[in-house]
Amino acid sequence: MKIAIGADHAGVEYKSALVTLLKEQGHNVEDFGTDSVDSVDYPDFAHPTASSVENKSNELGILICGSANGVAMTANKHQGIRAAICWTEELAELAKQHNNANMVCIPARFISLELAKSIVNKFLTTPFEGGRHGRRVDKISC
Repeated sequence: MKIAIGADHAGVEYKSALVTLLKEQGHNVEDFGTDSVDSVDYPDFAHPTASSVENKSNELGILICGSANGVAMTANKHQGIRAAICWTEELAELAKQHNNANMVCIPARFISLELAKSIVNKFLTTPFEGGRHGRRVDKISC
């Protein structure tokens, strides 16, 4: 699978670990940065990551920042993006099953790296249920 990933300074360590994990699993990963713990502006990384999913260069996306709120708000400005903040595996599963989320947003300051890995794995392996959920998802875009 082709996966886009991006983070700000608060998420850079998790991003690095997730890139390694995803590549070990055989995924193609496009890393949109940042690669430093120096303070940066999260939209500078969230927008290009989201754009690559929206234009189908990548199938799914992962964004990481301190709370996940900033990257999720930024990504969701893109018409074709459904970015979900997930801090449990169950939320990641439901985001895919019921909302057909195409980006998962991880709050690095509030969950462990091991949980972040589990969330990403659940997000990547859960299918969209469609049916009544498809009808609802079709009503999201303005």
